Parts: sequence; C-alpha cells; structure tokens
Amino acid sequence: MSRVLITGGAGFIGGHLCRHLLDRGDEVVVVDDLSRGVVDQDFITLLKRSGIKLVEADLLQREALSTVAGNFQHIYHFAAIIGVANVLRRPYEVLTNNVAMHAEVLRFARQQPGLERFVFASTSEVYAGTLQYFDLPIPTPESTPLAVSDLSHPRTSYMLSKIYGEALCQQAGVPFTVIRPHNIYGPRMGMAHVVPELLKKGYQAPSGSRIEVASVDHRRAFCYIDDAIELIVRSAHTELCRNEVINVGNEQEAKSIRELARAVFDVLDKDLEIEPGPVSPGSPSNRCPDMTKAIAKTGYAPRITLEEGIGRTFEWYRVNVFEGEQLTAR
Repeated sequence: MSRVLITGGAGFIGGHLCRHLLDRGDEVVVVDDLSRGVVDQDFITLLKRSGIKLVEADLLQREALSTVAGNFQHIYHFAAIIGVANVLRRPYEVLTNNVAMHAEVLRFARQQPGLERFVFASTSEVYAGTLQYFDLPIPTPESTPLAVSDLSHPRTSYMLSKIYGEALCQQAGVPFTVIRPHNIYGPRMGMAHVVPELLKKGYQAPSGSRIEVASVDHRRAFCYIDDAIELIVRSAHTELCRNEVINVGNEQEAKSIRELARAVFDVLDKDLEIEPGPVSPGSPSNRCPDMTKAIAKTGYAPRITLEEGIGRTFEWYRVNVFEGEQLTAR
C-alpha cells in the first residue's frame, strides 16, 4: 500500500491509473485543474470510492501543491498541454507551461522524504526528429539517440517540452522512471484520437458506405489502456526501473492505419469501404516501440489484442457517447 499523488488524474491515462491503484489498496490524491480532464460520470463514480481525494489546483502557480499534505511514496506526473490541435494552436504555451508545471511538481517531489518513485509521462514524440533526419530503428529502443525536428514547427514544441522534462528528471536528485507511451487507447480517451474517430464514423455510417481515412499507410503500434497501466505501475514498483526510461506500448500490435480501420469496421460488423484520405501534416510515418527492455524489467508483456481492445472501447463509447450524453476529455 502506498500514498500516491497523480497530477492530471482526471484525464484518460490518469483516470485509469487511479482506478487501478485504488483496486490495489493505495491511497490516491488527484491534482487536476480540470481544464482538459472532465468530471464525467466515470470520474464521479471513482471519486465516491474510499481512498481517493480530488484537489483542484493550477500547477502553474508557485506553491500550487502547498495544500496537499502528507508524505507520498509515489508521484505520477501526467499533467500537460497535449493533443495535436492544442500543440499546433498554442506552441509557446506548450513549451513554457509544460516545463513550468513539471518543475513545480518536481520541486514538491524533492520535499518528500519517503519518495520511492517519481514517474514522468514523456511521449513517443521524442523519437520524431530522429525518424525525420536519421535512420531510426523500428521497433525503437529507449537507447536511440534523440534528434530535434525543425524548431520553427509548432509541433516540435511538445517534443521539446518532454525532452526537457526527461532531462529535469535526470538532474533532480529524485528516484525516477520516465515512461514513453505509444498510442495508448481505450474507454474515456476523448474523441480527438484515431480509434474513437473511426468508431464514430463507422457507427454512424450505413453499411456499404465509403469512409475517408487519413494517413492509411502510416503505421502505429496500438496498446490497450489496461496493458499500459499494468506496465506503468510495475515500472514504478520495481527497482529494475529506477532511474530508467521505459517504452510503454505493444509492438505485437503494429498496424497500418488502413489495417486499424478494417479492424474497427469488423468490430462494428459493418460492410464499409475505406476511402484513402490526405496524410496528416507532421505525423510520423512509422512509430513502434521496442518493448524488450520494458518486458524484461517489469516482467509483463501486453496481452490484449487489437480486436479485443477495440471491442471493449466500442462498447464504452456506444453506451456513454454515441447513445448517451456523457462528457469525455477534450
């Protein structure tokens, strides 16, 4: 049993992490300003459980965590400006705010005498510059040298904020684990992601329709949220992952977007045709994590197939979004 702080705990990965840790018997404090994560019915139900507390706080404010009392054994830092639309629209804020929030949470972590692990959520985007300019190995190991893409491109801002965040962890003097999530999907992930977008398009379309799908030849390795959470929690609790960078993903489920769309339409049990659309600007053509290190150090390999994960995701969206009124993260 641990006392755990989760920043951004009202979001997609953070919310699932809260549920997992409560099931373990941990005491969880969620810090979120609710600017992106939302208090939907799932989160309201979560907050009714014993052992969890929500603190609304703006991590851009100095001493934002001053009201969060007590010693924490584990801190998971997920709070950040994320999402391609936000990054393209607000690159300066992405750079300044993500770094400022991270620095504030690290300052708090350095004051925790019993801290066993600080887990920082980085991103698979850190590999994008290497893919653009050099010979990036696919699947990609954590040891791959990082290169930065064009500094004038707004999308670079997110990558830079996370690379800087990784460097802060390395120099802060706290026991850390950096995780690099790769295409995590599942219930309650919002609509600005390829899996729920395809589910919505396919669900609303009559059989026989042609559905436009962007970037059909791009490849991604899709990891269902339950597998991702198991990897994250194990990495936080094993000494083998102390002061290490760990990929979080599922290289066994590497698919083209065309293959993903076909899997989605099969789950929907509809006869739908794929109409290749434009390539998404700035989107890497291939992304797949080498999971050798993560599996060896955590003792866990992802188990949920793409078809099973899409099925679980569709059932949640059907009930809560497509046929319901529940809000989801933006």
